[in-house]
Amino acid sequence: MIKRLRASRIGPIRHADISFGDLTVFVGPQATGKSIFLQLVKLIEDKSAVHNSMRRFGLHGSNDATVFLDRYFGEGMSSIWSEEDSSLTLGNSSKKISLTTYAKARKTSAAEKMFYIPAQRVMSLRDGMTRPFTDYRAGDPYVLRDFSEKLHGIVQNEFGLDKEVFPKAQRLSEVLRHPVEEHIFGKFKLRTDSSRLQGRLILKDSHGSSLPFLVWSAGQREFVPLLLGLYWLLPASRVACRDEITSVVIEEPEMGLHPNGISAVICLILELRSRGYRVYVSTHSPHMLDIVWALNFLQAHNGSKPDVLKLLSLRSNPKTQSLAQNVLSSSFKTYYFSRDGSVSDISNLDPGSDNDIEGGWGGLTEFSSRVGNVVAEVAERESAVSS
Repeated sequence: MIKRLRASRIGPIRHADISFGDLTVFVGPQATGKSIFLQLVKLIEDKSAVHNSMRRFGLHGSNDATVFLDRYFGEGMSSIWSEEDSSLTLGNSSKKISLTTYAKARKTSAAEKMFYIPAQRVMSLRDGMTRPFTDYRAGDPYVLRDFSEKLHGIVQNEFGLDKEVFPKAQRLSEVLRHPVEEHIFGKFKLRTDSSRLQGRLILKDSHGSSLPFLVWSAGQREFVPLLLGLYWLLPASRVACRDEITSVVIEEPEMGLHPNGISAVICLILELRSRGYRVYVSTHSPHMLDIVWALNFLQAHNGSKPDVLKLLSLRSNPKTQSLAQNVLSSSFKTYYFSRDGSVSDISNLDPGSDNDIEGGWGGLTEFSSRVGNVVAEVAERESAVSS
């Protein structure tokens, strides 16, 4: 498992030096390299598994590094790497590694170590039906195709037709299911449709009426693929996790969700951590960093398990007590990817920091602060005129 990765001049990333925590959060504007960096980590962790998967689906006919990088990162993305200027360095080593070395791999049976839930996950469902790896163009990003293939296997092979998908007994603890029911699905239940030979996901209301995929809310469409990924990671058995998987990437888990729904998802992310997974999250949600900042504060000021449960709005039972204890002993890291290509460690998340990036939590609280300042100035000015 990678503990530290340095990347220079790769795509929009000018320089990044990242040491990972048990939960590592990436923030910053769009197109600053967060996804590229996370896909780099996936490729380094799972080089053999990636090549085996590409070989399985007929995408391994060339040893050309440009072809491989376009097939892995997406069409046209091989240009993110320059043999003259780009570099990768693992751990504390001074030896620089070329990304092109990952374009070739010997046939091995190495197991996959990292499960990747991409930002484009909504594309893994078409009209409520899951899409296999081969349903995409060769130039579509590997992490999307691979994730979609896993969901296809779960829905088509595990659930079958006319079956409950959510809520479902033995899938997620009840105390974690309830916030998802209340804040994301409401009165609806997620099921597979029995009217087609291929499993299609639908929502059903309390009267049994069906809602097809295209009329779901944006949050439901974004969340369902994430939910299915969590099902895969949290087996319906006494086994805590997938033995071979050690880490999980979740890109933008907040997409389409109300803050209460985001809170429900954060609890699920912390459940992954409590099961032993290392977790990497990219986000544009200040709500996510509010929680991370508060957890850092609790750790530094002798916070207790009841404090964690109150913060997360979870009732106390053995499951949530274990989750809270794990949170209090986990390490959290936060990095900001800037427009100028630099990457900053803002893990302290100190609101009073002289570093504007850290004080504004990577720009996520900047607008709220500006609004407050403008309102305060106007109120002060009106008060002065009145007096």
